[in-house]
Amino acid sequence: MTRFLSFISRTYVTLVFCIVFMPMAIILVISFSADSYLSFPPSGWSLKWYGTVLGNTSFMQGFRNSAIIAGVVAALSLALGLPAAYALVRLDFPGRALIRSLVIAPLVLPAMMLGLGILMVFTPAGLVATYPGLVLAHLVMTLPFSIRILQTALSNLGTDVDEAAMTLGARPLQVFMQITLPRLTPGVIASSAIALILSFDEIVLSLFIVGPRLQTLPVALYRYVDERTDPMVAVLAVLMIALSLAIVLVVERSVGFAKAFGR
Repeated sequence: MTRFLSFISRTYVTLVFCIVFMPMAIILVISFSADSYLSFPPSGWSLKWYGTVLGNTSFMQGFRNSAIIAGVVAALSLALGLPAAYALVRLDFPGRALIRSLVIAPLVLPAMMLGLGILMVFTPAGLVATYPGLVLAHLVMTLPFSIRILQTALSNLGTDVDEAAMTLGARPLQVFMQITLPRLTPGVIASSAIALILSFDEIVLSLFIVGPRLQTLPVALYRYVDERTDPMVAVLAVLMIALSLAIVLVVERSVGFAKAFGR
């Protein structure tokens, strides 16, 4: 009976993974197609579409913009999220529970409504189709994730070591810089990686902020699909998935997600 249940469990897990990864497998196969249109299975095999993508000025400029914005957003998410998470976990002040709830508010609102609200605020301020505007828009989405991840990591660290250091005469800033922060490094890396991936792949909020001369890679891909469909779309999807997967694997191999959350 135990073996039968184990077999059923493994079969179920395998089936779930097949369902989840099958679309990505199909996209990967299509990206090597020699056809001039999307078809599965392809009638022939070629790498020409990868070369076409790398030679496309619009996509490469979009990639450059996305990389710059994602890097800045990841840094700002950490710089703003770490003090906020520390205050929400380690400090006791009036309204802390309310602020914890407000932190995740942007994640509850529909993305279209959030994007429209950001557009209405950014237009009079002259932030539409600018790097600062895109960075601020992405921060609205990534900052709650960063704060929640860092909150979890801080909560799981405990305060015993910090309190021991303070009883030996260490000042609060010394305790944070020399004890808390080194122990929190895995959570910091995980938080930055998540913010980087979310910002790089963001499209809904970006659609409200970009302009003709400034667009991100997901927006460039969206506009391209609106006009035509060919294996170049699959190539871009594969490259974006590969980039996100590479970041996740680097985090897992370097610190591990268990350590990232202080477990």
